[in-house]
Amino acid sequence: MTEFIDFFLHLDKYVEQFFTDYKSLSYFIICAILFCETGLVFTPFLPGDSLLFAVGATIAKFNNETLDIAVAIPLMIGAVLLGDNVNYFMGSKIGKRLFETDNALLKKILRPEYLEKTEKFYETYGGRTVIMARFVPIVRTFAPFVAGIGAMTYKRYISFCIFGAIFWVVSLTLLGYYFGQKEIVKNNFELVVLGIIFISILPAIIQILITKFKKN
Repeated sequence: MTEFIDFFLHLDKYVEQFFTDYKSLSYFIICAILFCETGLVFTPFLPGDSLLFAVGATIAKFNNETLDIAVAIPLMIGAVLLGDNVNYFMGSKIGKRLFETDNALLKKILRPEYLEKTEKFYETYGGRTVIMARFVPIVRTFAPFVAGIGAMTYKRYISFCIFGAIFWVVSLTLLGYYFGQKEIVKNNFELVVLGIIFISILPAIIQILITKFKKN
């Protein structure tokens, strides 16, 4: 656990080591991590926001000599979209079966009313949810799966999904590329990572507070 936290908070050093050790193979490693985080519901703990920022910062540090920003961004967008689509179709194919299971434990966790609420939520806020969830750790891993379960049409889902993937990858990677080599950022990277996480979950916190206030 300690090693994972260290990896997470000092991701810039590990990404730099990837670049040094694996050269152009780093493209595959980075894309594999992004695919797993967005495409597999059991790996929501993998870094996403901070990884994109660290990749941009490290590419700038190596002055595009090891990896090229113009190549990395399209590849990462492709990996994210592939993960989203795998996750969506997993949700659409096996998601409802999980809600119809005879397993007593799963029945307690996956109640039919949860599915009904999810379907109604995506009918009303589906597009906005797909885009906003992209910037929220853990939530972005489950959003495509729930979209598939919630019967959000693929045609409607994919358009928001593409926009969200492009906006997420481009914005965070370029932020790292242009600001990651600033001394204040390099010397306080762990604080930057924590800041990114806080900003990412802030909309969810605000929404929870608004919902609680309305109920009261």
